[in-house]
Amino acid sequence: MNHSILEEFQTFLRSRGIVADSKIPYYAFWASRFLAFSNAHENLPLDVRIERFLENLQVKGKPAAPWQVRQAEEAARLYVGHFCAGDAAQLSPNTEPLAADICRDRAALIEKARELLRLRHYSFSTERTYLDWINRFFRHLDQNKRTSLTPAAVRDYLSFLAVGKRVSASTQNQAFNALLFLYREVLKQDMQGIEAVRAKRGQRLPSVLSVAEVQGLLRHMDGTALLMTQILYGAGLRLMELLRLRVQDIDFDGGMLFVRGGKGNKDRTSLLADTVKTALRQHLDEVKKMHDQDLQEGFGKVFLPDALERKYPEAPRQWGWQYVFPAAKRSIDPRTGAVRRHHLSEKVLQDAVRQALRKAGIAKHASVHTLRHSFATHLLMNGVNIREVQDLLGHKHVETTMIYTHVMRDMTKGPKSPLDLLSADPEQA
Repeated sequence: MNHSILEEFQTFLRSRGIVADSKIPYYAFWASRFLAFSNAHENLPLDVRIERFLENLQVKGKPAAPWQVRQAEEAARLYVGHFCAGDAAQLSPNTEPLAADICRDRAALIEKARELLRLRHYSFSTERTYLDWINRFFRHLDQNKRTSLTPAAVRDYLSFLAVGKRVSASTQNQAFNALLFLYREVLKQDMQGIEAVRAKRGQRLPSVLSVAEVQGLLRHMDGTALLMTQILYGAGLRLMELLRLRVQDIDFDGGMLFVRGGKGNKDRTSLLADTVKTALRQHLDEVKKMHDQDLQEGFGKVFLPDALERKYPEAPRQWGWQYVFPAAKRSIDPRTGAVRRHHLSEKVLQDAVRQALRKAGIAKHASVHTLRHSFATHLLMNGVNIREVQDLLGHKHVETTMIYTHVMRDMTKGPKSPLDLLSADPEQA
């Protein structure tokens, strides 16, 4: 019998306040009895196992009292339905928890996770996010005086986030993915049944700005922020796709933008509006002057992905590889320590859009990403084929793009409210 699992079960009951503290040892006792029975009857469905377990339940050689049967049933169902999330595989735990000294060596695990994240070409923002969740998970273990890195500890932490912290489904799944990486890639530990605690997100309709609202937003912006926002909306880019644009990714003659390494590490093309071409050329002239100055001062190298710098040593200094929207100052690369001019921080455009929304009096819950939703919706309203919109957005499945048909409203052809019809002609009503 894996006593650690039963200790985890008692901690689970105590943290949830499901039963009185004085009765927790009895619930653990019944759970251990049920586990022993269950391991001998693995071929039976869970509900049948519980029924058979209770049929001939005995205590010290005598039939169990009715209250004992009820308590045993409740313990078994709490163990199966809540602690194990209904996963039969967890009823026969055969993976021993890691040694406590490994759990305490947090720094080594963090460094190993960092190394593997970089080896698998995760973005720096994802690396920071995953390591942050792993650190939070370790702090949670310390606060609850737990030393074993078992799947049950992950289930308990995710339940704590959902119930105690009331985080959103997307936040819970972000933590889930980080811990899944820790266990599978770093610890090489099987995570049987952990999928049961992945949060399910209901369908949410995206917030979309009307054409008039986009015009109002742009009227309250200027300079580089205006240009970035125009390109973002005009091409339906994600924020980081815009910031990672290189000079060579712009095709002025073809009216196209090349998005490299987008979501899912996929390349695609999108639209370059004629409206921004003149301003974009002027902007690039200023960026070229900045780059030339960097070269004169002994800098001018830009970050290249996938070890391209080793393959093409001169490429980092070449004009075509420079960011379209570089930062105002050079900075130290957190991964290599090299001094480079990185792209603008995402916060720059996020703050500018937030201020413009306020000045324009737009009360909708909107952000930079709302412009991507608006791009897709407005294309559909203008009669663009949904498959073409799918390609421009870089969606893998057309079903993802279909959500914009739910928010599309062409007011010249859309249905009128029955209230408007009723008040328009009282006699016909």
